[in-house]
Amino acid sequence: MSTQPTNRFVDTEPWVDTPDVSAPERRELDAPAWLLIWRNFRRHRLALLSGIFLLCAYLILPIAGFIAPYTPNERNPDYLYAPPQSINLWHEGAFIGPFVYPITAEADLTNYRWTYTEDKTQPLRLGFFCEGQSYKLFGLIPSNTHLFCPPEGASLFLWGSDRLGRDVFSRILYGAQLSLTVGLIGISVSFALGITFGAMAGYFGGKIDWVLNRLIEILRSLPELPLWLALSAAVPSSWGPVAVFFIISIILGILDWPGLARSVRAKFLSLREEEYIKAAEMMGAKPGRVIRRHLLPNFMSHLIASATLSIPAMILGETALSYLGLGLRAPAVSWGVMLNDAQNLASIEIYWWTAIPMLPIIVVVLAFNFLGDGLRASLDPYEH
Repeated sequence: MSTQPTNRFVDTEPWVDTPDVSAPERRELDAPAWLLIWRNFRRHRLALLSGIFLLCAYLILPIAGFIAPYTPNERNPDYLYAPPQSINLWHEGAFIGPFVYPITAEADLTNYRWTYTEDKTQPLRLGFFCEGQSYKLFGLIPSNTHLFCPPEGASLFLWGSDRLGRDVFSRILYGAQLSLTVGLIGISVSFALGITFGAMAGYFGGKIDWVLNRLIEILRSLPELPLWLALSAAVPSSWGPVAVFFIISIILGILDWPGLARSVRAKFLSLREEEYIKAAEMMGAKPGRVIRRHLLPNFMSHLIASATLSIPAMILGETALSYLGLGLRAPAVSWGVMLNDAQNLASIEIYWWTAIPMLPIIVVVLAFNFLGDGLRASLDPYEH
């Protein structure tokens, strides 16, 4: 470099048109935060697959009636405890397309059970985009078109039927609308209370912190399951399924906020002493703005990970209450209500498919846990 009379610096070396070897590293350092988070997250293959599965599950909820061949409470009295039927494509070496074999029920008076026989000489093709019982798309648009339907004069029970002849597969799809939504509503209530009280305790301190800490300790000292049972039993039995659903969601959210409030309080106690917080306060920022614009964004990664790990607890809570008969009740359909119908172990031993509603609960809870672990490891891209 040389200095000119005008105090300008001029590079005396000749220009060489070669790539800068530090460019890839520079590009990595200058990448936005969301891109770094995505790069870290996609390395967790199990968390990525879980996220895709949960996204598909929630996208199916508004159109569950279109995918299900039956409505949730549609009864088939001729097919009580019908076993799962398989969909076949080939019959005696010839390709026919998706079809099922008709089944016939017989009462076994010796063992006191229903037995079914297939007529494998008469394949019946399934109908697609056909008309059936009416339902509502997105909960608003009435429709009676189903993706696939049973053949005329036959049945289609992919996962069997229950004691009233209702399709287990269709009821699981409809039940997901309540069982998966209760977690979102519950976590919204829990986060609203937990973040509000935790932020107040951690930022202001003093008497507010002492009072809120005592309240949190009292709530955490109460036995959870008996408290659930007591609050759920207080819900009037005359209320409709929708009202009970929202009350159960709010109860689960109210009982879950103390743990989050303590986490928020501990984080705020350390962050409020940072220099940028002091600078914001000296510039006249009000407490609400400091909490909303400076403290919460630094804690958002933990909140998102906590949400994905708390939703399974909400789903299991609703399932447990409905299984015990204190949560959602018929004619509402949820996975817990379906398990309530399968309490008889003798029936499960004979008709094992009545316990299938346990499988989506296990899969969804595991998917949320895997997703939460992946998010917790990825949402802070500058940690390492």
